[in-house]
Amino acid sequence: MSKPRTSSLRALRALVPFVNAYRGRMALGLTCVVGSSAIASAIPWLLRRAINDLNASAPPRDLWLIAMTMIAVTCVTGLLRFQMRNILNSISRLVEYDMRNAMFRHLITLDAGFFGRNRTGDLMARLTNDLSAVRMVAGPAIMYLVNTIAGGVFALIFMLRISPQLTGVAVLPMVLLPIVMAVLGSLIHTRFEAVQEHFGVMTTHAQENISGARIVRAFRQEAAEEAHFAALNEEYLRRNMGLAKLYGLMSPGLQLLAGLGAVAVLGIGGAATLRGTISVGDYVAFGLYLGMLTWPLIALGWVINLFQRGAASMNRINDIVRATASVTSPAGRAATLPPHGNNGRALEFRDVSYHYPVGDGESPRWVLRNISFSVRAGATVGVVGATGSGKSALMDLIPRFWNPQEGQILLDGVPIETLPLDVLRSTIGYVPQETVLFSDTILANLTYGGNDEAAAREAAVVAQLEAAIVDLPNGYDTMLGERGINLSGGQKQRAAIARALARDPQVVLLDDALSAVDTGTEAAILQGLREELTGRTALIASHRVSAVRDASWIVVLDEGRIVEQGTHDTLVTARGRYWQLLRRQQVSDEVEATVWRHRPSGFTDATNCRRLALRAAPSPAEGRRCAGTRRRRHKSRAGDAGDCAHATRQ
Repeated sequence: MSKPRTSSLRALRALVPFVNAYRGRMALGLTCVVGSSAIASAIPWLLRRAINDLNASAPPRDLWLIAMTMIAVTCVTGLLRFQMRNILNSISRLVEYDMRNAMFRHLITLDAGFFGRNRTGDLMARLTNDLSAVRMVAGPAIMYLVNTIAGGVFALIFMLRISPQLTGVAVLPMVLLPIVMAVLGSLIHTRFEAVQEHFGVMTTHAQENISGARIVRAFRQEAAEEAHFAALNEEYLRRNMGLAKLYGLMSPGLQLLAGLGAVAVLGIGGAATLRGTISVGDYVAFGLYLGMLTWPLIALGWVINLFQRGAASMNRINDIVRATASVTSPAGRAATLPPHGNNGRALEFRDVSYHYPVGDGESPRWVLRNISFSVRAGATVGVVGATGSGKSALMDLIPRFWNPQEGQILLDGVPIETLPLDVLRSTIGYVPQETVLFSDTILANLTYGGNDEAAAREAAVVAQLEAAIVDLPNGYDTMLGERGINLSGGQKQRAAIARALARDPQVVLLDDALSAVDTGTEAAILQGLREELTGRTALIASHRVSAVRDASWIVVLDEGRIVEQGTHDTLVTARGRYWQLLRRQQVSDEVEATVWRHRPSGFTDATNCRRLALRAAPSPAEGRRCAGTRRRRHKSRAGDAGDCAHATRQ
């Protein structure tokens, strides 16, 4: 996520609204900070008086009174410092809480293009590690900065009352302080930003290896991935060590400046005391005030470090906050859909062309070109084509995951870009090509989006999932792993179908939703869908003709263009692209049946049995058909078929 460098103050401006929400409590906390510094500054002054009284042989009662006053001052100071930490640290946690909610709320409104440009692990690092660094600014950094300023101001006031000349000598070396702060602060900001960016890279690598653990093991890459992560971790350590050295240089530098002042005070102030220019009590109090001034300066190095780290992290967070969605609800008065009966919604594509977002200077690669067709309300339309023909892109345009660059899509005659997104998407039941299930119970996944439990159970029956759920240890209450890892591919697809149907949608979109089920299950699901889709408009996209052959209308895509349209019978008669896809599927079905007949004894897994297709012993006639299929593969632009065995798809 490349970006121009932003100054620390500009980066931290985005934090102001979140802190401002607690301005009353912030003011109270800072009042405690200033109050504790003011009261604590009275202790050296009281000690000065006690020492001077001792030299003047004052009565013990006066000394006891000073001692009791110092105890009271110490207690009040401790109470105020407890309150300032309690208030300001709690504010920082509340700011972190609000920012995390705001970031997540913003993230889920962004479109797929944003997530295509940014890695999940890096986004997670910004939501956790970077946000923690910003929290330190909202609480401890502000607290110690105000404490440093207040303590320094009060110390200087009392030092000037004791001896303006000695004060000038003490603070003279500190004129170099702004230079040290500017140079080291800028370096810390740059280095910490680099550390956080590398942490995002390392987090992404870990996240991808955890989610792709099966692939790592299947390709025996455990050692290679371990070495890769170790290298990333080593680089992260190296960058952190460099940052630690830089921070370690700041504190000694500030201590050196303060130490030079202390040495000057020791020499010049001691001589003045011996000459009687200042009293012993004044000299002791001045030394204590110098310590009160020196310690905040040393702490200032830590405060600068916190601010620079927070600013660097805020820059990375602002990258997310500044990101905008390219797909939004219409501004102003939005259109509405006409009332519908029990027959779904009409859908129309008018000369639609689309390409995925491209960077500056890049030429677009059109995924869809001049797509035009209509779907009457309540009809089922099939969209068929080889892999890469544009089926998924076409389906994604309907719920407006993307906007087409050209043309228009209408729902019941209303352009979909004029409809509020929640209105448009509430009419649609969407089953994506890549099934996403959440780490929750099966029932929670099926009722996702507010689906009724009874409707979810009925939909599970239609999707041929009920039997599989009953066989699970806890039935519908079975917890799923990440992305439903404890379900098979076919079961996950059936769960996605059930989830979409359970919301009682007016329009159903099935994007290759049956690719991971066997032909028998596919037939059973399609039979159930025919009844379930009555009164709904449906688009079924698939590379398998068997999934769309019963549709009332079929659209054939090839390289993003419509090459044929019609019913199953008319397209077969035309002997075009659809007929070629049909013939390939018929050959695949024959090979699958042959492999099943010749399966090893006791081998009952139909899916794995297909993988034995190359090792199967087909009859001579079947062999000739396979050879013909391989020859046609080179003449066809549809890349899904392959040879006979590879043409057999679930």
